[in-house]
Amino acid sequence: MRCFRPKSSKGADGVDRTAVVEKRQQTQNQQVSRDVRARQGSKQQLSRIMRPDDANIVGNVHGGTILKMIEEAGCIIGTRHCNTQNGDRCMAALVRVEKTEFLSPMFIGEVAHVSAEITYASKHSVEVQVNVMAENILTGAKKLTNKAALWYVPCSLQNVDKVMEVPPIKYDRPEQEEDGKKRYEAQKMERLETKERNEEPVPPVSNPEQHTVGFSQSSLIHLVGPSDCTLHNFVHGGVTMKLMDEVAGIVAARHCNTNIVTASVDAINFHRKIKKGCVVTVMGRMTFTSNKSMEIEVFVDAAPLIEAEKAKYRAVSAFFTYISLDKDNKPLPVPPLKLEGEEEQKRFEEGKARYLQNKAKRLAEKERQQ
Repeated sequence: MRCFRPKSSKGADGVDRTAVVEKRQQTQNQQVSRDVRARQGSKQQLSRIMRPDDANIVGNVHGGTILKMIEEAGCIIGTRHCNTQNGDRCMAALVRVEKTEFLSPMFIGEVAHVSAEITYASKHSVEVQVNVMAENILTGAKKLTNKAALWYVPCSLQNVDKVMEVPPIKYDRPEQEEDGKKRYEAQKMERLETKERNEEPVPPVSNPEQHTVGFSQSSLIHLVGPSDCTLHNFVHGGVTMKLMDEVAGIVAARHCNTNIVTASVDAINFHRKIKKGCVVTVMGRMTFTSNKSMEIEVFVDAAPLIEAEKAKYRAVSAFFTYISLDKDNKPLPVPPLKLEGEEEQKRFEEGKARYLQNKAKRLAEKERQQ
């Protein structure tokens, strides 16, 4: 069957009326398409059943697996929203993850439901808030396991160093925008104040004493391949966080010699991008222990494998908190950390200050909810 374009109908002024109507219709269709994508892009949900390779040897799902799913949902919704306007196509790049609490453990066989929603947009960044629910599909029971807030910036696909403008979002109430702006200013200030801790972890010593920093200190070396990367050929933030959680978990397990789970993660700051072909070294060391928790500082350093003249650099840093569990998933006392030297004592005091500050925040939040 052959299709014919209708003949043009020119008016007295010589203007092709058919072309004008077609152009107007095309513009309206494009606007409708953008509106639909904007509405669809405001929320995102991922669901996946947890399998044995997602968990540790006793069936608890790795915190890094959950963090990776959180980042995937955030990246999808952030990228989708930032491409609802005309212009260069872009990809949402993760720059910061706020403190993330692990409220309940997740187990093999449960379904993880990851729900993401854009809650604030500044000129060049977007905030995505994520909730994670675990569903037992045999009983129908559901529980909230995680809440997280992530910040992304849209980077042009044509020039990764070019940060695009973020389309505005519609708020249900004026106070939502005001609260979002306060969160934006607070995280921006904290990112500026956060310094890249460039010192190397304590070098390993031969036959270290049990429960010392040197005894549990661990590292992991990983070559960044295509499957780890975004369309820009830079590492997904979720891949990096998963590696960090694995190393932190090894440190915690070595210190306790028991089953351990991630309890929370302090703000994760992505200082610099990691490109495909880099060798990343993920290093973790114990910094603080309370009666029932352990704080592990984790660094991610990157170095190009082929371009040997380029120096290694600090890419990401964060503090992970773990707890020790018995066979019934009840908290166990944590062996105290044995300190050696002034530097370890200093890091311990800093960790204690963070522990007390976070404890006070949790109590205040609990009182506010009551």
